Amino acid sequence: MPLMRVKSLMRIADPLLLLGRLLLALIFLHEGVTLSTGFAAAVSAMSRIGVAPSVLILTIVLQLGAGSMVALGWHARLASLSLGLFCLATAFLFHFNFAVRNELLHFEKDLAIAGGLFVLAATGTGALSLDRVYKRRQLPGSAA
Repeated sequence: MPLMRVKSLMRIADPLLLLGRLLLALIFLHEGVTLSTGFAAAVSAMSRIGVAPSVLILTIVLQLGAGSMVALGWHARLASLSLGLFCLATAFLFHFNFAVRNELLHFEKDLAIAGGLFVLAATGTGALSLDRVYKRRQLPGSAA
């Protein structure tokens, strides 16, 4: 591959990683806000399928906390791994009735989101992230 093409691809990698992080984080941030603002209704709905209110609270904390971490690129590898595992658990625990097309779609969506999160966990956040800003400050000889 010509050097010019490699440099061109490298210039778009960081903005694409940022866009990907924001798009992945959006679903978790939105759902975390929705669950927390409609907490009573969420508790009622979740109790019907056997989910305790404490698990719902942990779910909201995970979605808002790890979702924000992914969006900001702050410890995003850990946050991505956590959310990816959450998506796998959600798919297998709640979307297993494949006779209902919508359930199959949710199962596949959860797997796809988990896949994207695992790719992010493996590749890292790129230059447009708080992790990268923090690393730059920690380099020997860099200004504090």
